[in-house]
Amino acid sequence: MNNKNKIIASAKRTLSKEIKSIETLRETLDKNFYKAVEIIYNLKGKVIVTGIGKSAHIGNKISATLTSTGTPSYFMHATEASHGDLGSVQKKDCFLVISNSGGTSELSNIIEYSKRYSIPLISITSNSKGILYKNSVTSILYSKPKEACPLNLAPTSSTTMMLVIGDCIAISLLELKGFKSEHFKNFHPGGNLGKNLKNIGELMHTKASLPVIKKNENMSKALLAMTRKSFGCVGVVNNNNIMIGIITDGDLRRNLNSKLFEKKAHEIMTKKPLLVNSKMLVGEAINLMNANKITSLFISEKKKPIGIIHIHDLLRLAD
Repeated sequence: MNNKNKIIASAKRTLSKEIKSIETLRETLDKNFYKAVEIIYNLKGKVIVTGIGKSAHIGNKISATLTSTGTPSYFMHATEASHGDLGSVQKKDCFLVISNSGGTSELSNIIEYSKRYSIPLISITSNSKGILYKNSVTSILYSKPKEACPLNLAPTSSTTMMLVIGDCIAISLLELKGFKSEHFKNFHPGGNLGKNLKNIGELMHTKASLPVIKKNENMSKALLAMTRKSFGCVGVVNNNNIMIGIITDGDLRRNLNSKLFEKKAHEIMTKKPLLVNSKMLVGEAINLMNANKITSLFISEKKKPIGIIHIHDLLRLAD
């Protein structure tokens, strides 16, 4: 067997072992999981996630996921907790302690602190006989897995299970709180994620840039508006400024004959134009334009055009 086959075979074995471990977590989602989510949901303060070793790295990620999905949280390393960091914990907070063995000595100070100040302590562990499990108000207990590591030593399957449990908690809370994409946008203003969560109303061309004509205007004026505004289309409105149609390059080609310029806009237009709200997200607008094979979208309020966006505006932002 060459190196390529060995590497791929190893990766597949790892995947199989970790998938099998994750599947066992279905049994973990019991009343204790429900109680843990309920405690956090009703919390007035923050979720203090803590752990040591590889569990600390997982805890850091879980805390970040909670925070970004609407549940205030921060990570505290179990070692640093014993050297002053516990002073930042308030009575309205709760601990979420992660430990595969559930018996790590560095956790003892956190357990003692939670008891002294009546701060709820939730744990994620595989050891029902450990000090952590015994001192938790509720514990999400998972079956100790066989690690994907062939030596059964390096935390692999166990850390994956911890991470998935953390995701289950975060998503359960997200859904309970009715957390929406607009809330997500507030927590993710930067990067590609933040860009895709912008409203198209922030990018649309308005007023003088808007290619719009009245329905009884002749086609020479429609063509002039299309050329000057450079969107490849022109919206057609009635006397109440309600958008009733759109004329595109395709409409011009379909009606290209010697009598084109003798016709009125409403005779050439495509009826029932696609109109969207200014609050539509950039990512949604890109998907909509791709699905309908169009390059421009009119934005309206009560069917009156207030703006237009071109696919290039959105793609430049995504870049």
